[in-house]
Amino acid sequence: MNARIVTLIDVARAAGVSRSTASDALQGSGRVAEATRARVRETAEALGYRPNSAARRLRRADAGALGLYLPRTATRLDYYLDLAFGAVERAQHDGLDVVLLGGPTGSSGPVASRVDGLLVIDPDGSDPAVPKLLDAGVPVVTGERYLGPSRAPIGAVVCDNAASLAAVLDHLRERGARRPALLAPGGDSAWAQTLRVSADAWGTPHGVPVTVRTVPFAATPAQAAEAARDLLTAEPDIDAVVCGPDGAAPGVLHGARALGRTPGADLLVASCVDGTATRTGNPPITAVDLRPADYGQACAELLCDILADRTPPDTVRLHPWKLRTRASTQGGH
Repeated sequence: MNARIVTLIDVARAAGVSRSTASDALQGSGRVAEATRARVRETAEALGYRPNSAARRLRRADAGALGLYLPRTATRLDYYLDLAFGAVERAQHDGLDVVLLGGPTGSSGPVASRVDGLLVIDPDGSDPAVPKLLDAGVPVVTGERYLGPSRAPIGAVVCDNAASLAAVLDHLRERGARRPALLAPGGDSAWAQTLRVSADAWGTPHGVPVTVRTVPFAATPAQAAEAARDLLTAEPDIDAVVCGPDGAAPGVLHGARALGRTPGADLLVASCVDGTATRTGNPPITAVDLRPADYGQACAELLCDILADRTPPDTVRLHPWKLRTRASTQGGH
């Protein structure tokens, strides 16, 4: 046998039973025939299965599904759609379904009875649903940290968003920008707050102040265009604009052109989130590729690992990103 940790699913498959039956057999619960219970225990012993006591205390009755809760504005954003598909793909690897949640109904309500654990993506500290989800009685893994007042999740997958914004601003500076601006997403998520704070943190040591304007968390291209027009009218010396929200950056191109600016030449444009809109923009827009499908897989993998005793609770994993440079930041160099 190799050195891979034996999981509950390995035991279930070897014993020819479901994951829930294997769990009941090993915990002495549920309606399991004594012959089946003995076979499962013998199989677990033969495979060297060792349950993690901390994770076992967290595990509830096996519902065979994970819950996925996305920001309320996520339905029209490609980023969250890709993330959701990634989570589904990884959950299926452990034989679990994914249930998209509209919101909780309390610790004794249907959320706790329908799922074994929850994935809460970009939790906003002002979203009243998030504390209820954290108190729903099942393990919770968040995509990005939760900054609200409720109890902490059991695990998290995070990106270094301060570093990614710094990389964008460094790139713009290398391309000749001296008066950059950020259209920062509003809200109280860790991602939004980090972008707003990191703009100042980058500008001070470089002696290059970053003008920050706040736009909605899920700003549309039309809202980004209006914000860009207002910004460039008020401060015509701005020579680079970074757009935070997913899919909104093409609006900056339209807003700039309405004022006679030329994106990619006398105005550099970049985005904090890559996607179809940035890749197909005219010109294509430099963006941070957060690899959302892989991010969804990473979130589901962490929750599955905790549920299956492969990873201890309170684990935080770092998710990588990559800056994709394109014609929108070509400038005069």
